[in-house]
Amino acid sequence: MLRANLDRQSFVIGLGGGVIGDLSGFVAAIFQRGIPHVQIPTTLLAMVDSSIGGKTGVNTSAGKNLIGAVHQPSLVIDDIDILKTLPLRALIQGFAEIIKHAIIADAEMFRQLLHDYRIDPSQIDFAPLIQRNVEIKARIISNDEQDRNGERALLNFGHTVGHGIERATEYQGISHGEAVSLGMVAACEVSMKKAGLSQNQRDAIVDLLRKFGLPTKLPTNFPRGKIFDALKFDKKFEHGQIRFVVTPKIGSANLSREVTMEDISRKILLRATPLISFVPS
Repeated sequence: MLRANLDRQSFVIGLGGGVIGDLSGFVAAIFQRGIPHVQIPTTLLAMVDSSIGGKTGVNTSAGKNLIGAVHQPSLVIDDIDILKTLPLRALIQGFAEIIKHAIIADAEMFRQLLHDYRIDPSQIDFAPLIQRNVEIKARIISNDEQDRNGERALLNFGHTVGHGIERATEYQGISHGEAVSLGMVAACEVSMKKAGLSQNQRDAIVDLLRKFGLPTKLPTNFPRGKIFDALKFDKKFEHGQIRFVVTPKIGSANLSREVTMEDISRKILLRATPLISFVPS
């Protein structure tokens, strides 16, 4: 960028999925202390989640989101026709974040996903679905842009264990959406212990994840111990405890400071079945 003589009137365009958006946003944030950034997300996950809110960064061997900056995009352009070019597995990833938003903030959207939707891209009207998810995330972020009062942290539901799973696999084999799905199942188990989530609602969440082809159990040969090692690098880990997002009921969430590593126990993660059985080709 320096060799190309870019200056503070230049701008960075991120055309791609979440990784491209995060990387291009981080470059825009640190170049000359910040230049404009335009996001053009090309995946459902990026449209409903990562392109919104300004969090940027790069992954490291130590974990995710440890190096980054908050740098809001000047413009986000969603071309829904791009979604027609995606393989089914890529679309399914996006539904992990959509389901997350429903769990933490929109019980009616959860009901609609459970009863009115099915995995058939030709039958899904993506425009209102994306708009609703953008509204949910934007509302939460507008109240806590810099992640200071805990409200923005609610968007991390399922991500604490999910990021641990990604790091345990060295970001290979399991996609972000699949890891978040597994993390949400773990978060539901913790929520039953710490927030009073009912068994029926926990089962409804698992059923919805399965309906959209998302994994709910780890593979039999998964290196579970590495997940717990990875959690120690999580930026929400403090003094042996984790600021952990729990849901007392579908449509709401809160931040618990009483969750320990023991609560996120191996028992929660021991349910094992081949992951591929839940991932359509």
